[in-house]
Amino acid sequence: MTNEKTYNLVIVGFGGMGSYHVQLIDQAEGIVVRGAYDPIPYRAELASSRGIRAYESFEAVLEDDEVDAVLIATPNDVHKELSIAALRAGKHVICEKPVTVNGADLLEIVQAAEEADRVFTVHQNRRWDEDFLMIKDLMAQKKIGEVFHLESRVQGANGIPGDWRQLQAYGGGMLLDWGVHLLDQLLLLTDSKIESVYADLSYILGTEVDDGFTSIIKFKDGLTAVIEVGTTNYVKLPRWYVKGTEGTAVIRDWDLGGEIVTRNLEVEHVEPKPIQAGKGLTKTMAPPSEESTIRRPFEKFEDLSDGFYTNFVATLNGASKQAVPNDQVHRVLTLIETIFEAAESRSLIVREI
Repeated sequence: MTNEKTYNLVIVGFGGMGSYHVQLIDQAEGIVVRGAYDPIPYRAELASSRGIRAYESFEAVLEDDEVDAVLIATPNDVHKELSIAALRAGKHVICEKPVTVNGADLLEIVQAAEEADRVFTVHQNRRWDEDFLMIKDLMAQKKIGEVFHLESRVQGANGIPGDWRQLQAYGGGMLLDWGVHLLDQLLLLTDSKIESVYADLSYILGTEVDDGFTSIIKFKDGLTAVIEVGTTNYVKLPRWYVKGTEGTAVIRDWDLGGEIVTRNLEVEHVEPKPIQAGKGLTKTMAPPSEESTIRRPFEKFEDLSDGFYTNFVATLNGASKQAVPNDQVHRVLTLIETIFEAAESRSLIVREI
């Protein structure tokens, strides 16, 4: 792809995610890393050691007329003020997730972007995860019939990262850290509005923010979803578990191992044989007969869409729409706020979202 110009981007916040973006940008055409700014000296030194110009202040970044775009990869609590300042300085802005801790703050940023006639977008990168794309394709192709229930989880046993993510003031906690990804993916799997939300947040580790959560979400079209994040799970449940009218599908972990089991429509229903279950017999919970089902591996999905930064450049050139529209991001934040509300009130929230 040949672009009319190459855009210069500065990374604000050169921690784990900020420095990782260098790899992502290097893979895209039409955009380069001009520099980085981080107030922590060793991070500025890290940028310099990688041949990246280290700006002495955020103001210096905004005053540099050669800077076209800014990536905000700081703790969550300052995303809003930094984004608005950069937009008003005439820079396009990419912000790491969660963009803000509430929907109202996002709307202020979007308004600032419209007033400055600049592009503002959020790096919801898990929209490109292969496991998610496999589930999305499964549902779109109706490979297990009409999906009526799904479960999406990420679980580990390492606790909350030992940094600002453990602190309320910085917008920490697992609902905002990982929940924002799983909920964003969920809302892309159906066109239906949400009907109700129930949730429970975990505080097992004794931190001031949640170390995990479980949310049960029901959509108006009848789809139900269980979304879970855990950091105290020494044995993990599957990454995805999906039930349809004609079968069941599972993806077990990041290695994408899984399978699809469907009814064999070419044979008549065969009654299962009773099995010994504890001290009794059961036919209801016995596995279906082999001739009644078809088992096949979960095929990997070939993603032919543009990556995040390729789309960002195309958006700046007026050749494409944003891959992560701000109205979709706002809906995710509204859902997160509702989950917090449901957990705090210990009640089912019936609300269209």
